[in-house]
Amino acid sequence: NFDGGFGARPGMESHAGQVFTCVGALALADSLHLLDRDLLCWWLCERQTDTGGLNGRPEKREDVCYSWWCLSALSILGRLHWIDQDALTRYILFCQDEEEGGISDQPEDMADVFHTFFGIAGLSLMGFPGLESIDPIFALPTKIVQQLKPAAPSASSQSSEAPDV
Repeated sequence: NFDGGFGARPGMESHAGQVFTCVGALALADSLHLLDRDLLCWWLCERQTDTGGLNGRPEKREDVCYSWWCLSALSILGRLHWIDQDALTRYILFCQDEEEGGISDQPEDMADVFHTFFGIAGLSLMGFPGLESIDPIFALPTKIVQQLKPAAPSASSQSSEAPDV
């Protein structure tokens, strides 16, 4: 799209979930060179709101799951450092239910497995202490992806830049 992102169809509104899907597919096809990395990564960074969280498209509320959709694409493209990771970490942890466990989409909402998984995955991409590293293409621990090689190339083998840690 004109903004660097991807929609469900050509010309449709760009959405972080579609960006993740397209960037992952291009990485697997060894075709990341087809992207305007700076424009796309700028669009992804514009998803960060004043709360520190990320939304999926302009003018929408932040949601923990976009921590994964945005960060994974930024990681694959070697631009993870473009996000305010401290603010995002605080937002994700603020969505944690300290009594019942789990992570919700937004503060004060009910925690669920979907947002817990993607919240933890986002924290892992940012190197949160105590979490194993996660592969940004497959959303699996990197040690598992390494065991699957050569069937599954990791993001670090796809990026022409040094991977973010």
